[in-house]
Amino acid sequence: MVDLKADLKAHVRAPGWVSEFRSFIMRGNVVDLAVGVIIGAAFTGIVNSLVKDVFNPLIGLLVGGIDFSNLFVTLKGPHEATLEAAQKAGAVTLNLGLFLNAVIQFLIVAMAIFWMVKALTRLHVREDAKPAAPVPPTKTEVLLTEIRDELAARNKEQAAPQG
Repeated sequence: MVDLKADLKAHVRAPGWVSEFRSFIMRGNVVDLAVGVIIGAAFTGIVNSLVKDVFNPLIGLLVGGIDFSNLFVTLKGPHEATLEAAQKAGAVTLNLGLFLNAVIQFLIVAMAIFWMVKALTRLHVREDAKPAAPVPPTKTEVLLTEIRDELAARNKEQAAPQG
């Protein structure tokens, strides 16, 4: 009886790039990058909320109650009170407040990355500053030391006056 499944596997080979791709994906730095992207996406949501829900209201209070999300200039079309109303009316707007939000978000992310890199650098420097454990001598070094000591002892015996 012929096993068709085994026979088919023997004759059908995966293209060479499949194994190359598999080894590429399984490298540690690619997996680390994927984890970083996922964490970065989650961090973006936190930063967006921080800017929109915490910083913008505080900055708005400091500058006289301005809501940055509604800070815009109408270039063409009806002038409305809010950005949402202007966009619904089909007006062309220059969204300065949304741009300002994006700049604040960028600064927060840049500051967080700066402090994270600074902390990691300090940890790395501390690890480098630790003295390395002494490396025990190899078997060859031990043997050579014993030979040296034996030769030195023989030379002392021969050089000592006999009497």
